[in-house]
Parts: sequence; C-alpha cells; structure tokens
Amino acid sequence: MRKEDCYFLGKITRRHGLQGNVFLKLDTDQPEMYTKLESIFVDINGLLVPFFVAKQSWSKGETLIISFKNSTEALVNQAVGKDVYLPLSTLPKLTGNQFYYHDVIGFEIREEDGKSCGIIESINDQTGQHYFVLNLAGTQIVIPIIKDWILEVNREEKFLKMALPEGLMDVFLVPSKKDE
Repeated sequence: MRKEDCYFLGKITRRHGLQGNVFLKLDTDQPEMYTKLESIFVDINGLLVPFFVAKQSWSKGETLIISFKNSTEALVNQAVGKDVYLPLSTLPKLTGNQFYYHDVIGFEIREEDGKSCGIIESINDQTGQHYFVLNLAGTQIVIPIIKDWILEVNREEKFLKMALPEGLMDVFLVPSKKDE
C-alpha cells in the first residue's frame, strides 16, 4: 500500500494496560465512521505496514482503544507513536457541495461570473480557519474555506464555484508594468 492511496486517520499515542492494547487518537470530525475497523496501516520507517484489529472500544472523545490480532510486545512497541492510515477506497463517496480535501487538489476555483481565481495547490487545515492555497499565474493566493461561499463542486470539469466577497481577489492582483 502506498501513502498516495491512503488518507491520514490518526496516531497511536501510547499503550493501554498490559494486554497489548493501544490508544488510537483519530484525526476526524466523524469518529462514528470508525466503529468497526478490520485493519489499519501504520507508518513504520516510511512503509505502511498492515495491522489487523482484534477488537476495539471507545475511550474519551475521538480516541479508540485497539488490540491487534497476534499481538506481541514488540509489535505494540513498534506501533506506538506512529501515524495511522486507511485506504482512500474506504471513504464514502460524497455528492453535492461536499468534498474531501484531497479530492479537490488541482481543481480550479471560479467566481460566480466564471472568472478564474487559480488552481488549488494545497489546503491548510492546521489553523482554526482552514483555507485553500491557490496558484494564479505564479501568485500564491489564500482563500478561506467557508461552506456558505461554495456554490458548486463540479467533479467532472474539476472546479469549485465560489461566492467570494467583493474585493477579496483584488488584494492579490499584481500591478502590471503599465500601471506603475
């Protein structure tokens, strides 16, 4: 399994008890989707290694307590502190204006009038306000991800149509040589 074919699920934070259980801290806003994990992929030295789940239960919030099939102390020690992934194929298909962040990388963002705002290069979800990072003719542009601004997600033509506040794009215009 390659990382490109997976999405980040969370991190194994520490051991739980003496029976070979671990805490898996989920990085998701829908933890209820992960009530019946059969297996996970643990990033060990850059390789995704499959670990098969024998049983799981909820701890607090978005944390699972997991025990692995054929668990050994060495296996548990190897997993602690490591990132956990699942295959992209396990995600449910989204419709309408819903999207997964990884799905819209490379999409164009257009204003209501069809004017291009640039191509999504990445998405920053490490801040309180998530935002698109775009490239428009070599200029980097940042647009906040606000549900009410997203009018259309066109998966076939790979663009998002957004109702952006007036003047938002003007902030990023680079003056031409004639204007100086």
